[in-house]
Amino acid sequence: MKVHEYQAKEILRRYGVPTPRGVVVTTPDEARQAAKDLGGRVVVKAQIHAGGRGKGGGVKLAKDADEASELTKKMIGMTLVTHQTGPEGRVVHKVLIEEALNIDKELYLGITLDRARGANVIMASAQGGMDIEEVAAHDPNAIHREAVDSVLGVQPFQARAVANALGLTGDSFKKCVDFVQKLMRAYIETDASLAEINPLLLTKEGDVLALDCKMNFDDNALFRHKDVVEMRDLNEEDPLEVEASKFGLNYIKLDGNVGCMVNGAGLAMATMDIIKLAGSEPANFLDVGGGASAEQVKNAFRIILSDKNVKAILINIFGGIMRGDRIAEGVVSASREVGLPVPVVVRLEGTNVELGKQILKDSGLPLITADGMWDAAQKVVAAAKGR
Repeated sequence: MKVHEYQAKEILRRYGVPTPRGVVVTTPDEARQAAKDLGGRVVVKAQIHAGGRGKGGGVKLAKDADEASELTKKMIGMTLVTHQTGPEGRVVHKVLIEEALNIDKELYLGITLDRARGANVIMASAQGGMDIEEVAAHDPNAIHREAVDSVLGVQPFQARAVANALGLTGDSFKKCVDFVQKLMRAYIETDASLAEINPLLLTKEGDVLALDCKMNFDDNALFRHKDVVEMRDLNEEDPLEVEASKFGLNYIKLDGNVGCMVNGAGLAMATMDIIKLAGSEPANFLDVGGGASAEQVKNAFRIILSDKNVKAILINIFGGIMRGDRIAEGVVSASREVGLPVPVVVRLEGTNVELGKQILKDSGLPLITADGMWDAAQKVVAAAKGR
């Protein structure tokens, strides 16, 4: 789960992490008042779940309250396109009005899980204010990494190593050490999967602050963080993905024309690969899980069909915990309820597969059965192309 910049900063402030003063607004009048309260000269920042806002025109400096109001008027309702939103962009519903500070240096600081090491890793670079991916690609040595022991946590010497890697000295060095330790505490205690400060700001007065902040959270731990769940903004999520989450379905919309319904993430990935190999593109990732009910299968079917780009559907199920007859019952029920506007190819293997195939056969529905994944992929791609 992702949150907006202003929400991430709210969380950081609870842990004593320094951030600029700011107010989130939804109207030009609110922006004018916020700018006055913050001293007049402010930064107007569009709030969407994507980076690269500055390059897309979503971050502007206002010299006074009137200009802040005008910039807010232009931003609210605009479709902001960045390299992370895709060409469709995101509509801006909220704007953060933030005090303008005296910038000396822009640095980078991030914490995430390194799955290869099996540890959280602090990343730091003196080259902040730009895409860290570009820095890593062009100059890998510019990124300092500190792997943090999951039991001991971040140690003072590691925080000092980060501050040293950022080239800080004196009071700024001490403030950065404190910043790193507090940021790690916020990351761990909120079950975050990412805490990225880009840029980490060093002011001319020697202060160290989170000028921008991105935080993502582990969905599996959200039951422990009701306050974080309340920050979820459905306007920033694909409507079909939101609908799927209501039924416990793992769904991600893609750009292809072959809808996929699969049980198990590994099989789902393999199914998408074999669809590409057969000459088409998957329209979605959809894992119904190992023990989905017929009702969940029906809802999965309905959600796939809600995507107007889908020209054919491949249902690829290996029955372990998931029984083939249960899948077949769900497919038949869904087909009769919502109809079959596109061809549907079904490949069943495993537990109760023969019973499942018999249910499909006796349904009288024009379902296309397949033997094996390659046969299924060829049939669904041909169906999607109208052959």
